[in-house]
Amino acid sequence: MSKKKAMYLHRSANGAAPRITRTYDRKFAVDAAYRETLPDMMEAAYDAIQGAHVPIQQVGVSNFKLPLKFRTKKSEVLTLEASITGTVSLEADLKGINMSRIVRSFYDHKDEVFTGEWMGKILCAYLKNVKSKDARLKVGFSYPMLHQSLRSGLEGYQFYEVAFEGVLTRSGEYRRFIHFDFVYSSACPCSAELAEHARDTRGVYSVPHSQRSKARVVLEEVPGKKIWIEDVQALCQAALQTETQVMVKREDEQAFAELNGAHLKFVEDAARLLYREFDTDKRIKDFRIACSHLESLHSHDAVSVICKGVKGGFSADFMDFASLVC
Repeated sequence: MSKKKAMYLHRSANGAAPRITRTYDRKFAVDAAYRETLPDMMEAAYDAIQGAHVPIQQVGVSNFKLPLKFRTKKSEVLTLEASITGTVSLEADLKGINMSRIVRSFYDHKDEVFTGEWMGKILCAYLKNVKSKDARLKVGFSYPMLHQSLRSGLEGYQFYEVAFEGVLTRSGEYRRFIHFDFVYSSACPCSAELAEHARDTRGVYSVPHSQRSKARVVLEEVPGKKIWIEDVQALCQAALQTETQVMVKREDEQAFAELNGAHLKFVEDAARLLYREFDTDKRIKDFRIACSHLESLHSHDAVSVICKGVKGGFSADFMDFASLVC
């Protein structure tokens, strides 16, 4: 007969009771005195720090969700699900940060309407709470805008992937950025010319190739200036003209074909057209724009990147084109 051998957390097959009893006391209440006894890793000695004795530029939390209020250009208030990333710098002599304080900083202001000033206030709050030098905040959300069809009068909601970003440096400088995705149709100028050649010389009907495309804009606001999400959408629309449609009847589909024919564009054209619109807006200090045309002719995509060219500003170093699939 085998000797009864106890396990630590579970009853063994031969009947031995576990060495540790696992229970959860739902009636236990924490008071201030008990809380004071809880160990805090922030009070650990320097030798608790593992790895190199160096500062960390960004540490924090990513993709925690919160319903936030956003004001439209028409002064309506929308409550939208937001995905929030908040980071701070960490000095070499500190083990880590209290990440829950970053989250609590948002909850302290969750009922307020989101603005650039609101974001600056949050940054200041969690810099103070976490005792850090630099802070960065990015709030991403899907923003609805109601658009009318080209000819039928139907209406439908277009949703835009948007993010507001704020950076507060140890020198006290506060910078604000807007990230905005715009989906449009791109009809190939070369393919259109070849299709017309086939029709003209041989009487052959052919269809020029076009594809769903995306422009990703990141811009920096001029300090003290305000540019609305609706304004960014309008700049993209003015530049490219062929935003994809939400609700269509046959007359709208025909109109869209005509619209694409009137605004043929290579991916190089798209970048330059967008540059022209964003460069003339005095509320925009700097920008970078990445475009991807999801080719229907090829098995690969056509891409371009352009930036304003401000000294010390954005550079055209974007390479994450796979994220532009739409």
